Amino acid sequence: MNILIKSATIIDSKSEFHNTTQDLLIENGVITKIASTIKNPNNYQEIALENLHISQGWFDSSVCFGEPGFEERDTIKNGLKTAAASGFTTVAMNANTNPVIDSNSDITFVNSKASNNAVTLLPIGALTVGSQGIDLAELYDMNTAGAVAFSDYQKPISNPNLMKIALQYASNFNGLVCSFPQENKIAGHGVMNEHITSTTLGLKGNPSLAEELQIARDLFLLEYTEGKLHIPTISTAKSVALIREAKKKKLNVSCSVAIHNLYFTDDVLNDFNTHFKVLPPLRTQTDVDALIEGIKDGTIDMVTSDHNPIDIEHKKIEFDHAAYGTIGLESAFGALQSIFTIKKTIELLSKGKTRFGIETTPINIGNKVNISLFNPDTKYTFSTKNIVSKSKNAIFEGEVLKGQVYGIIANNNIALN
Repeated sequence: MNILIKSATIIDSKSEFHNTTQDLLIENGVITKIASTIKNPNNYQEIALENLHISQGWFDSSVCFGEPGFEERDTIKNGLKTAAASGFTTVAMNANTNPVIDSNSDITFVNSKASNNAVTLLPIGALTVGSQGIDLAELYDMNTAGAVAFSDYQKPISNPNLMKIALQYASNFNGLVCSFPQENKIAGHGVMNEHITSTTLGLKGNPSLAEELQIARDLFLLEYTEGKLHIPTISTAKSVALIREAKKKKLNVSCSVAIHNLYFTDDVLNDFNTHFKVLPPLRTQTDVDALIEGIKDGTIDMVTSDHNPIDIEHKKIEFDHAAYGTIGLESAFGALQSIFTIKKTIELLSKGKTRFGIETTPINIGNKVNISLFNPDTKYTFSTKNIVSKSKNAIFEGEVLKGQVYGIIANNNIALN
């Protein structure tokens, strides 16, 4: 792959060309020259786009693609196409498939389906067999096959001893254990945040306490085992405070937040739109403010789209019975830019790689090219025409977002919209 990128503003604090506008010559997938003007004597393909900005390739630590078993929701092939169109060069795929990804052969299957693609897919193996929360899955075997972490997606481990053993066992090979933050007996049959809005609407509430109890338990277990823990998609102010204190104790813990939990509050549920039925649920403005503060002070390590395609049969039904989840890859950049500056947005989209064992590749001469291309200034109303996913359950539909993604260049491949 030989290309010449013209007049690109580089946003990469690890690059010596940070905040400058340059031409980039890429030969055989490697950046061979960066300069204010580069001629093209070899007649390489040129990329010249309006207000072009580039950064290190973006990473999403939590996406679902359906395959195997739920191909009506989406496939790995189309999921990776969606990720590329949304600016992501690397995504970690959850194990909530059918069958659940809980063995060496399952990891190998996923890797084979995702090979030779511009987007790198990193499989997350199930923490327990069948994600049933009873017996540990083949963690070490999946690790050797390429699993980057272990998680029962949106299924909490109710048995504290099982979580203790998982943290101890995985520490033998530096494995990353993920624990979904919800105590099911407290959450009960709650379908939205337990607060004034749930009472007004007559919907059963899922209290903040359910999340915070589970996090407190897991942090005690982490301190005891000296393991390595990731807490995905926290959503409450007290969760931020608990993790902040754990980090002060130097515990080996990281956490993420779903972008929609930074943007929406539970007030949007007044018309019972099931696009807004997500897990963890949308919380209050107090929680949103605390989450944003947690991002700014570094308590929250990364953001995620928590991209979860759901077929229409499980979404366009009564709110109580609808499935949890929203697609989020396509709207991630525009939504973040509606909250944060472009510098902070790019930082958030690039963070988390180290935690999941991914090498970072600054935009410097001699490095392999792994970049996202975008225009940060375009404003638009997010609609179905912006959706690449097979499923259309988009929580951001109708929202005015900021920033247009042009695509990615990675793995010696070009994927532009």
